[in-house]
Amino acid sequence: MGNPKAFLEIHRQEAGYRPIHDRIHDFGEVEQTLSTRERKLQASRCMDCGVPFCHWACPLGNKAPEWNDALYKGDWELAYRLLNSTNPFPEFTGRICPALCEKACVLNRFNHEPTTNREDECAITEMAFQEGFILLHTDIKRNGKKVAVIGAGPAGLTAANALNLKGYTVTVFEKNEAAGGLLRYGIPNFKLNKAIINRRICLLEKEGIEFCYGKAIALDNTEEMEKMAKEYDAIIISTGTPTARDLKAPGRELKGVHFALELLSQQNRVLAGMEFSKDERITAKGKDVLVIGGGDTGSDCIGTAHRQGCKSVTQIEIMPKPVEGPEDPQNPWPNWPRTLKTTSSHEEGCDRRWNINTLEFLGKDGKLNGVKVQEIDWAPNPNGGRPIMVEKGKPEIIKAELCLLAMGFLKPEHPDYPENVFICGDAANGASLVVRAMASGRQTATIVNEYLSK
Repeated sequence: MGNPKAFLEIHRQEAGYRPIHDRIHDFGEVEQTLSTRERKLQASRCMDCGVPFCHWACPLGNKAPEWNDALYKGDWELAYRLLNSTNPFPEFTGRICPALCEKACVLNRFNHEPTTNREDECAITEMAFQEGFILLHTDIKRNGKKVAVIGAGPAGLTAANALNLKGYTVTVFEKNEAAGGLLRYGIPNFKLNKAIINRRICLLEKEGIEFCYGKAIALDNTEEMEKMAKEYDAIIISTGTPTARDLKAPGRELKGVHFALELLSQQNRVLAGMEFSKDERITAKGKDVLVIGGGDTGSDCIGTAHRQGCKSVTQIEIMPKPVEGPEDPQNPWPNWPRTLKTTSSHEEGCDRRWNINTLEFLGKDGKLNGVKVQEIDWAPNPNGGRPIMVEKGKPEIIKAELCLLAMGFLKPEHPDYPENVFICGDAANGASLVVRAMASGRQTATIVNEYLSK
C-alpha cells in the first residue's frame, strides 16, 4: 500500500464514455481511457484491506490489492504478472465484467467510490500487450494425452488454455466460423472490439492449441460421443446456453419478431465482412423498436438499434423496477446490490418500463406493427415461493416494427456421457457472467488434470 491516505485525498475517477452524438454513428468501443498518471492515482486508492472483499467477490480470485499497488508504483510488468496469475484473459473481463469486486470493495461501503479495478485491469493488460510483457509458452513439454474442448467461448478457452500449459494436446471444436462464443457473437463491438479476441486466439494458436471451426458436435448422439470419448483422453463440453427463452404469445410468427441474439450475432458478422441478403438482414433502420427483457442483452439491443438508425426504442421488463441508488437493503454489502443499472446504451435514448406483461404481437400482411401489453403488479404468494402476477392497468399497444426478445436463456439438459466427459461454464450452470464461465473453465481443467493424472 504505497499511499495510505490516497483513498481520503483522491476521488474515484472513471474514464467515461465517448460523447453520445459521436459514438452512436459507429460500432467503435464507447469506453475511453485515462492517462497513465491518472490511472496510477486511481490504483493508489486501493487500501490493501486486511480482509480483501474484492478478492472474495471475484469468481477468479483476482488479487486486486497486489496488482493495484504494483500499478501505482509504475511496475506495469509486475502488475500484469499478478493479474495474469489468476485471470488468463484480463483483456476480456477488463472490458465487460460487471466488476463484482468493486461492489464488494470496502471503499464502496465507505463512500460508494470503490477502486476502479475493472478499468485498472484493462489498462494493465493493454500496457502488457503494448510493451511486450505477454510471454509466449512455445516450449511446453507434451505429456502424450489428448483433450477435446467442445465450444470456444470463455469457459472453453480458459479450460483449453490451462490444460495446454500443463502439457496436454488440446483441440477446440467450434460450430461457428471463429472463436469467442458470446464474446464474439453476443456482445456488440462497441463494448468489445473483436480484434481483442483475435489477438488472444492468435497467441493460443502459437502456444499449440488447435482450433477446428465450423465443426458442430452432436452432444445428444450417443454413438458419436462414445466414439469421440475413445479418441480423446478427456472431453470438455463448454457449449454455453444456446437456447433462448421464447415468448409464446399470439402473433409470435410475424416477421419482425426476433430473438436478441439473431440481431446481435448478425450485426457482428456484418462488421466482420459477412454479407446477408435483404430478406435475411435484421435491421432497426427507420423502425420503432421494442425490446422485451431488462437485462444486459436487452441493453445491447438498444445500443445496436441506435447505431442501425432506429426511430425509437422502448424496453419493457415484466419484473418490478429495481431499487434506485447505490445500496440494496435486500442484498447488502459486500454482496452484489440489485439496484437500477443504467448502461451507455440506455443513455443514448430509451423509454424504459417495468411491470409490463406482453399479451400479443400485432401485425398486418404478416409483418409486425405493434405489441399489445398490459401493466401488472406482483402479489405475495400465500403458499410461499414466486409472487403471483395480477393485472393492474388496461391493455395498450406499443408501436413497433421490430421486436427483440431478450429474456435470458434456458439451462441445457445433458444426456449421460462417458465418464471422461466433463461439462463447464454456462453449459453446466446456466447463463451467467463471463467471469464465472472463466472460473468454471479453470476449475474444470483442474478436475480433468486430476482425473488424467490418476
